[in-house]
Amino acid sequence: MIRFGYADTRFGQVHYAECGSGPPLVLLHQTPRSWDEFREAIPLLAGVRRVIAPDTPGFGASARIIEHSIENYAAGILGVLDALGVDEFDLAGHHTGGVVAVEIAARTPQRVRKLVLSSTPYIDEAARKRRASRPAIDAVDERPDGAHLTELWRRRAAFYPERRPDLLSRFVRDALQVWPDVEHGHAAVSAYRMEERIGLIACPVLCIGASADPYAFPELRPLTERIPHAETAVIEGGGVPLEFQAAEFARLTARFLDRT
Repeated sequence: MIRFGYADTRFGQVHYAECGSGPPLVLLHQTPRSWDEFREAIPLLAGVRRVIAPDTPGFGASARIIEHSIENYAAGILGVLDALGVDEFDLAGHHTGGVVAVEIAARTPQRVRKLVLSSTPYIDEAARKRRASRPAIDAVDERPDGAHLTELWRRRAAFYPERRPDLLSRFVRDALQVWPDVEHGHAAVSAYRMEERIGLIACPVLCIGASADPYAFPELRPLTERIPHAETAVIEGGGVPLEFQAAEFARLTARFLDRT
């Protein structure tokens, strides 16, 4: 059974979901999502693990924050783990969550046992310049007739599987929960200086790419080239929403974590 709680941090209360017992595994969601991105994956991973899935500070049911940055997200997550008495842990992040996971592993290499980076972009100076001219992904202007809700839906629809409006509804719900700060997580990724941090990762790393993810799959090779000790795996047909490929993500993650 998935349980819920709040941890006190210097950013305010951070909400988290928890399931299972055993070695801790921390799951970090993309933005503007919440722990709900891992709703299907958590039970699959919690059989022999204590799975903890926080809502990143500023998202989900966590406290809003003033300054959105990868560094602040990482500090907030570490604050949750400190409050829960978790010292060493395995760590997995998807999209934005993967970037936050990089920062956590670089900041506290002694605490992260193994690291899974799912659909995680590599952010260096060239990537920051490309992203500076890229149109906003989810930022839409609020309109009195509610047409912005339809626009938000349409912007994401192309990246979600057909005949699964339930998945897209969950995305829209999470986006509206943090409205109008829906784009801040993407801006934080675009400002992050990953090239200065990624070399500090000391633990074993698995990089997972989803072949039908137009945002992140082209970045699988650039990312793994900067982590010489990283392994790679590809989810054929996998896309942007982790829920759609939760079983395969959980299988690959569990297999990697179970290896000695």
